[in-house]
Amino acid sequence: MSRRCQLTGKKANNSFAVSHSHRRTKRLQNANLQNKRVWWAEGNRWVKLKLSTKAIKTLETKGLQKMANEAGINLNHY
Repeated sequence: MSRRCQLTGKKANNSFAVSHSHRRTKRLQNANLQNKRVWWAEGNRWVKLKLSTKAIKTLETKGLQKMANEAGINLNHY
């Protein structure tokens, strides 16, 4: 499975590591992903998702069902 948030779609960003002499080498800035078990009230069960920390914070305000609908995800598969 790719390193991507299942609700927001956040993924790694290409960037440069810059040394003291200003040599630039390519590196990845990975998203801060967490495996999280979230209670899905409409389905009356727990759902395991790989979420970014930003998505976890947004879940508390919006709710799981609304975010899943915006992302086009069917939670019955998780």
